[in-house]
Amino acid sequence: MAQVTDTPNPGHTTSWYAASANTKTVRTALQGDQDADVCIIGAGFTGLSAALELAQKGFSVIVLEGERVGFGASGRNGGQIVNGYSRDLHTIARRYGAQKAAQLGAMSLEGGQIIRERVAKYEIDCDLVDGGFFAAFTPKQITEMAANKGNWEKHGHTGLEMVSKAEVGKYVKSDRYAGGMIDRFGGHIHPLNYVLGEAAAIERLGGRIFENSRVIAVEQGTNPVVRTAQGKVAAKYVLVCGNAYLGGLLPEIGERMMPVSSQVMATEPLDAALIEELLPANYCVEDANYILDYYRRTSDNRLLYGGGIGYGGSDPADLTSVIRPNMLKTFPQLQNTKIDFAWSGNFALTLTRIPHIGRLSPNVYFSHGDSGHGVTTTQLLGKILGEAVAGHAERFDVWSSLPNYPFPGGKTFRVPLTMLGAWWYGLRDKLGV
Repeated sequence: MAQVTDTPNPGHTTSWYAASANTKTVRTALQGDQDADVCIIGAGFTGLSAALELAQKGFSVIVLEGERVGFGASGRNGGQIVNGYSRDLHTIARRYGAQKAAQLGAMSLEGGQIIRERVAKYEIDCDLVDGGFFAAFTPKQITEMAANKGNWEKHGHTGLEMVSKAEVGKYVKSDRYAGGMIDRFGGHIHPLNYVLGEAAAIERLGGRIFENSRVIAVEQGTNPVVRTAQGKVAAKYVLVCGNAYLGGLLPEIGERMMPVSSQVMATEPLDAALIEELLPANYCVEDANYILDYYRRTSDNRLLYGGGIGYGGSDPADLTSVIRPNMLKTFPQLQNTKIDFAWSGNFALTLTRIPHIGRLSPNVYFSHGDSGHGVTTTQLLGKILGEAVAGHAERFDVWSSLPNYPFPGGKTFRVPLTMLGAWWYGLRDKLGV
């Protein structure tokens, strides 16, 4: 069970996750020349999922991380195992056809399955709890949930159940909601401890992970070379998995995603009876609004509550002032509760809200843009990158064939244009239309 300690965790943003990490040991930086079958850029969900898949298959792997393992979104998110993608299967079918929807639908539960399999196989201590609840404010949202449930069930998802207003209290003690839907295949984890557990498993299998080793250049070619300020890695394959924290390393990737921040806070530990009253089933919760709130219990009886977005990776000056009012709308009984931690992190958004996976050259692969569904989708796509490197690219080809576009307006106007669209959908949420 995760517990806050006073041991410093240098290099990580201040958060409940960093304070309760299972290990706070800093790995060495890359020095000099190294070689490996595969060099992976980024020690977050995607990169470590790919690294573990490849290490299990016997490949020699080096992972280069500019900061710390789990430094980015992977170690800061809500920790919710939400199945599927940021666009529902009905939208995917309408855009790309029934066959593509069937192919993606067949993979849509796999991310959560990968987490559970690896937690069991490698004995990862990350507070895994099963069960998720989608909360609806309006009859319209309930109707949309029921339609999504039908689409999910066509693709084999048998863990869904609609919840009436009278039954909401089994999952959330709040008067805000008109009903909802439970997902028994959902759940929640301590995401930083999960990636730390994956990293340890990779190293036990012979993989090497270097922290504080920001990549400054990728030399593509028959034998690609990845350079940091202190060293380089010669590899047969390179996987680019930096997502929202890739920076300007590869502009051809960067123009097709936008960093978007989300804010999270954690209360002081609550009385056991109170946290049990608020969330009696210990399910994670997210609401059905476009700009949604998400929350859950932690293993030390805090309420972890997130929401709000900042396009372009911008954050409000006072994170708590943004999130706390929404928490009190949901749980007014927490009016006098202290907030111990507040932090933010960036996820990568694509224009289509569908992840983008592909090749920059025959032996340089990338994956980014999970668009808010990264806990599960990254596990799947990291595994698929590993499959492709190992010579089994069938599922990779399904994903890489999806169209993906640069954001309109370039760097100057892409943020205000996206904000305008978000404002419109946020207004619709407030009006209940």
